[in-house]
Amino acid sequence: MVDAARARKLADRIQQIVAEMLERRIKDPRLGFVTVTDTRVTADLREATVFYTVFGSEAERADSAAALESAKGILRSEVGRQTGVRFAPTLTFTHDPLPDNARHLDDLINAARARDAEVARRAAGAAYAGEADPYKKPDEEPDEIGAEVAGDEQA
Repeated sequence: MVDAARARKLADRIQQIVAEMLERRIKDPRLGFVTVTDTRVTADLREATVFYTVFGSEAERADSAAALESAKGILRSEVGRQTGVRFAPTLTFTHDPLPDNARHLDDLINAARARDAEVARRAAGAAYAGEADPYKKPDEEPDEIGAEVAGDEQA
C-alpha cells in the first residue's frame, strides 16, 4: 500500500498522459470527441480506471469505447514509460455518467422553474377566498375598559 497523495499524483499524471495520447498519437477513425474527465488508481498502484465522456450519439459512444479498448496496450505502455513506476497499471476505461446526470438535473431544474412561473402567473390575477387578512385581531374592548376605569376614578 502506498500513500494516498502518491496515488492521486499518479492518477493525475495518467490522466494527462492518456489525454495527450488520445489527442496526438491515437489515430483510430472510430475515436470520437473524447474527453478524459477523471482517473482513479487503486492503493497498490496496479489498476487505473480512466473515466471519459464522448460528445455525440450513442453509436459514437460505442465506437469510441471500442477504439479505447483496442488502444489500451499502447496507452498502457506509454503510461509505464512516462511515469517510471515499477509496474505499469492496467487501464480500464469507463464511461463517466456525470455529464449526463448534470444535464438531466438541469432539465429538471428548468422544468421546475417553468412550473413556478406558471404558478406565479396564475397567482397574479387571483383573489382571496375569504378576507385578505384571515387572522383575528384583538377587539378594541381593552381601550374601552381602560376608559371606564379612568372615568370611575374621577367620579
